Amino acid sequence: MLDKAALILNAFYPSGGEFRLAELVTRTGLSKTTAFRLAGNLVQLGFLEHTGEHYRLGNHLFELGSLVSRRLDLRETALPFLQDLFESTRQTVHLGVRDGFDVVYLDRIHGHGSLALPSRIGGRLPLSCTAIGKALLAFCKEEARDLDARDLPRLTPHSITDPVALRTALEQTQVSGLAYEEQEAAVGVCCIAAPVFAGATAVAALSVAVPQQQFRPAHLAPAVRTAALGLSRALRNGVAPGVKSLPSSE
Repeated sequence: MLDKAALILNAFYPSGGEFRLAELVTRTGLSKTTAFRLAGNLVQLGFLEHTGEHYRLGNHLFELGSLVSRRLDLRETALPFLQDLFESTRQTVHLGVRDGFDVVYLDRIHGHGSLALPSRIGGRLPLSCTAIGKALLAFCKEEARDLDARDLPRLTPHSITDPVALRTALEQTQVSGLAYEEQEAAVGVCCIAAPVFAGATAVAALSVAVPQQQFRPAHLAPAVRTAALGLSRALRNGVAPGVKSLPSSE
């Protein structure tokens, strides 16, 4: 029964939202009777909420998720650096980690513009389509970097789908310490990212996302690099020291 309850919770992935019982049945493959019973149990436990004909994820799941210690510690330590990076650039900034072949976004501070981004806190995107993903790939162990056997996903016409081109991009990132993404996850959006280290391996990355017409890497790079270096130092020392002002992108 636990497996079946997990099917219902996973039916809300990746978009969240609200679903009728019939939609949960379709998404899970469970019978209507079983889905109704388990959904009712999950409502009683606080894992789901039920309003009218719709079910949605409950607050108790958010409370449990916020207790995931390793990522919570990383997110809390990173927050001052993300805030300074946002203040310096006035653009949307992200903190992400690797999970398999995806980036999972732990935090995001968005600007005041109407930039349409596919990223969201707790969401994921393919490594090869994001600047954060490339920063993580470039500084992971060699055996974990080989994506040749996989079909690289195409989210936009600009996504890298050639493993040779991806390897070239990762080599450039290893040299410069910065990764770039130009309209590869969303048309009209470009990003620059830098890896965050705890030892020799990148454990996270920070990025800035800007409209394509405003993408000036030379202006953004100093602030992104400084934020990532500061967070790496804080993780290495086990504390989050005061953050000095970052170079402005203006």
